Parts: sequence; structure tokens; C-alpha cells
Amino acid sequence: MPVVSQLDPQTSALVGRAVDALAGRRIAVLTGAGVSTDSGIPDYRGKGSPARTPMTVQQFLASESSRRRYWVGSHLGWQRFAAADPNEGHEAIAALERDEIATGVVTQNVDGLHVRAGSRRVVELHGTMRRVVCLQCGQVFDRRDLAARVESDNPWLRTDVDLPLGPDGDVAAEVVGEFVVPACSVCDGMLKPDVVFFGEFIPAEKFREAEQILRAADALVVAGSSLVVNSGVRLVERARRRRLPVVIVNRGQTRADGRATVKIDAGTSDVLGAFAESLPALR
Repeated sequence: MPVVSQLDPQTSALVGRAVDALAGRRIAVLTGAGVSTDSGIPDYRGKGSPARTPMTVQQFLASESSRRRYWVGSHLGWQRFAAADPNEGHEAIAALERDEIATGVVTQNVDGLHVRAGSRRVVELHGTMRRVVCLQCGQVFDRRDLAARVESDNPWLRTDVDLPLGPDGDVAAEVVGEFVVPACSVCDGMLKPDVVFFGEFIPAEKFREAEQILRAADALVVAGSSLVVNSGVRLVERARRRRLPVVIVNRGQTRADGRATVKIDAGTSDVLGAFAESLPALR
């Protein structure tokens, strides 16, 4: 049985059922924003999450003023976002991979915390805020280097503002002054964070990589995702067609609760930590 002293009796019982369903199996892990809330990064729909009107890729590409607004908010949130540390949930998933129980992690998050926690096989479905790409020549830049350029070009820009942080590392900020939008230092082309904006499709090769992680597994664990995004539901459906156990750990309902072998309505850190403590002994 898992170590569940920090869990209430009902959650503890569900964790026990999940461990029984996962015992002796290799696990693919799918994560969403809820796995990073204990690192101080809010999720999209949880209680207390800031109201958001995310920018679409069409708006970003079509309007200089939209790009200026985006880059101001993105830069103001970047330092706080980048300073977040992996939590127990990230570390538990990395431990399961080291123990050769997890075949890898597919994440809808752009925060890079799975990589920093030590996970080696990570598919970032929606990209990563660690990189910025030129849409004209394809040059890729480290976000830290670009942040230094932004501050050099905009010395008036305050980076210590206390505004609600978004799950993608931005804040809702009004443009003050004449913000200089960063451009490619190679060709002067338009720069865009290497993430999937609203209105964009996940690259087909990324989803194929996610399918490979699931194909190598005998079970699927979904952690911290309400599965509103279709890519997550597609992976759950592939697991269901193969009759694999599906364990969902998420606060609140998800679109796949009816397909779950076990659904645990709880925070991800404690539950994933219990899995990492229990499953290695049950191989």
C-alpha cells in the first residue's frame, strides 16, 4: 500500500485502488497545468485562477499593437515564471522514469519543469517558453538571452510588478510608453515564443512522439488536466481502445472521468508522490 498519511481516508482508498490497477505495468504520464500549481504557477480553470482572454495566433501575427501588448505581458511575467521550481509531483514522475516504470511524460505545459525535475523523455505538446523562434529565418533563441535584450531596449520597463501570473508565464498588463518589440538579430524577422498559441495546431510530429510514449506503456496516468484540449482526450481514447487502465488525478471534473479506471479528485503532488513510493516495490 502507498504511503498516504497526508491524504484523507477517501483519497487514500482511491490511491490504493489506483496502485492496484497500475502495479506491474509500465506507465505513460500525461500532465496539464494542475501539476504545476504547487510550484506557484496557476492553472487555467482552477479555483482562484485569474480570468484570461488569451491572445490568438491570428491576433499576434496580424497586429503590431497586439504583439507589443503580448511581449510586455510576457516579459513582465517571465522572471517569476522562470524562477518556479519543480514540485513533488514533477519529481515523482522523474523518479518513476528512473525506476523504469514510466515510459515518459507528455505534457500540455510550457513551463519546462518536467525537464528541470530530471525527466528524460518529455514531449512538450504545446512547446516551451524556454525558446523563441524567428518566423522568417527559423533562428532559435534562448528566452533568457532575449529577456536581457528586451530590458536593454526598454530600460523603463518594470520587472517587479505584482500582477496575477498566467499559466503560460504572462501577466495582464497595460502597455506603458513605447515598448520596443524584439526582432530577430539575424534577419530582423518576427519573433514568437516556441509555443502553440490559441488557434494553432499541435505539430503532427509532436503528437506522434506522444503516441510512442503511450504505445510503450501498459497504463496511462493523467495528472492535473481537465482534458479540455482534444490532444489529451485523443490519448485517453487510444488507451481505452487498447483496454489499458486509465488513472486520472485532477481537482474537479475532466472530460474523460467516465472512461477512467480510477478517478482521484485531489492535488497531484501527494498522489504522484504516493505512486512513486509504492509502485517500485510492486514490479
